[in-house]
Amino acid sequence: MKTSGFRIIPLATEIADAARREVNMGAADHALITVDTPQSSPCRHCLRWAQPGERVILFPYSAIPSGHPYSETGPIFVHANECPRYSATNEYPADFREGRVFRAYDSNYNIIDAEIVNGSEPEAVIRTLFQNPNTAFVDVRSVTRGCFTFRVQPA
Repeated sequence: MKTSGFRIIPLATEIADAARREVNMGAADHALITVDTPQSSPCRHCLRWAQPGERVILFPYSAIPSGHPYSETGPIFVHANECPRYSATNEYPADFREGRVFRAYDSNYNIIDAEIVNGSEPEAVIRTLFQNPNTAFVDVRSVTRGCFTFRVQPA
């Protein structure tokens, strides 16, 4: 579904490529995993679920810079092989319409609101969060594990 007033920001290609280099160099905090369960390993770069048999890299990522109270490092996945970065930034990713929590942050990286999206219209929730003039961006995370999925910014 097309969005209005905001855009989807997937993980930067530079970060995905760095994770691929790190796992190939044997970094202790990067794990190469073969997916065995559907909808268990969402790639933060192409914004789709990795399919059973595909290989992904599990590595730590911090969406909020260190030095801020809400900074946290958590595990995320990217495909082990190159994948196209999600480019439909004016469309909400179809694979993540349910089971997400949306955290609204101000420009100082403080959480100012949050909503769980499970079966409702994520675009409407995002529009509501951006009605607050202090909302600088919204981070979309897994509702069950809390892991960062992608960022949403005003258009």
